[in-house]
This record gives sequence, structure tokens and C-alpha cells, in this order.
Amino acid sequence: MTRASLDKQPHEVAAMFDDVAARYDLTNDVLSLGQARLWRKEVHRAVAARPAERVLDLAAGTGTSSLPFARTGAYVVPCDFSVGMLREGKKRHPWLPFVAGDGTRLPFADEVFDAVTISFGLRNIQDTDAALAELYRVTKPGGRVVICEFSEPTWAPFRTVYTEYLMRALPPVARAVSSNPDAYVYLAESIRTWPNQPELAARLQGVGWTEVAWRNLTGGVVALHRGTKPAKG
Repeated sequence: MTRASLDKQPHEVAAMFDDVAARYDLTNDVLSLGQARLWRKEVHRAVAARPAERVLDLAAGTGTSSLPFARTGAYVVPCDFSVGMLREGKKRHPWLPFVAGDGTRLPFADEVFDAVTISFGLRNIQDTDAALAELYRVTKPGGRVVICEFSEPTWAPFRTVYTEYLMRALPPVARAVSSNPDAYVYLAESIRTWPNQPELAARLQGVGWTEVAWRNLTGGVVALHRGTKPAKG
């Protein structure tokens, strides 16, 4: 699958990520001009994991995004639907409890995580609202969600340049560093068609998350959305 106009069939998207697993982290660093590492740090700060907390890192890929949570003493569960990504992650970080799972049907009981997070994976899930509802279901009352995803640059001239980069510069760069450059054509198109900051916030509120807010990173290239599951009583 190389076109974002195709339905996001889970097995097709998973297969695409299987193909790029080995060099995925390197490719992301190159294509983001080094910003990916800074974005991960901001996610870590926003989640604010504490020792003994349970954290779900959905779409964790090779587990790179899960490591900062583990270092705080939290029990982090990296979950992904790409078996190739999970295998690569297990080779690199054998101590992490990788779990295979579909974001629309998570293999976890209700209300088990203190915090749930997903970075650059929500737009690849077939049903966005179902995924947000599943994250809500597995979060404890009073728990929190942090979503890091590509979004809409806030400055119009930069937005035009950014769109040109996505569709013209990204594919040749991907050909140079990725094992499956066609996958990055799909990823670029999926970024262009993704909801902007207020639209994603509305979707979070629509499934029950409260105190929803977002913060733009890199001029809105990426947005960090946050929300809270209401406490009972």
C-alpha cells in the first residue's frame, strides 16, 4: 500500500511497517531533520510518568519511544500491530514487555493504565475514533492521554513550504535511507489528509476525554494533544 487514498486496512499498514522496521528510527531522524528526538522528549515531559505507574505506549514500533518512560521507573507496555517492528524492538530491548495489538481492539482489561500515549501512529489506525475510545477504556479514572501527531503548521507561508517538502523532497530522501521508500509516500499523504489541531481535540472530547488541550511543536508541524479521563464519583 503506497497511497493514502486507499482504505487503511490493518494488515496492509502493518506489512508496510514490517518492511521498514530495520531502519525506521534512522529514517525518521533524517526525514525530520533531527526534530524527532526533540519531539520524543516533549512527549516524555507531557506524560510525566512516575515510578510504579503503568503506561501504555501504543504504536511503539521498536520501543524507542518507550525507553524514557522505563527510565523513570514506570512499567511501560510497548504495543504495536506490526510484528516486524516488535521483532526488531525485542532484539534491541529484550527487557521491554512488547505486546502485539490492534489500536481499535486493545488486548487489555478496562482501566489498567495510569497514562496512555501514542506518537505518530494514530493517523495509521483504520478508525481514529475507535482508537481514541479504546485508549479511554483502558485508562484508569483520573488518568491521562498524550497524543503526538503531525498536524497543520500555523504560519501560512511555512505551511506551503512544508507541504512542498512532504510531497517533493521527502520521497527522494526516503529512497536514499529507507528500505521501503514507497511507504513514505503513503506517510506523506496521510499527514496531508490528517485533521488539524482543533479537529483532533474535538474527536478526543467526543469519546469522553476532558481537559483537552494541545501545544504546537516546530510551528505546528507536530501537535501534542492532552486529555484526562474524569475521576469517578
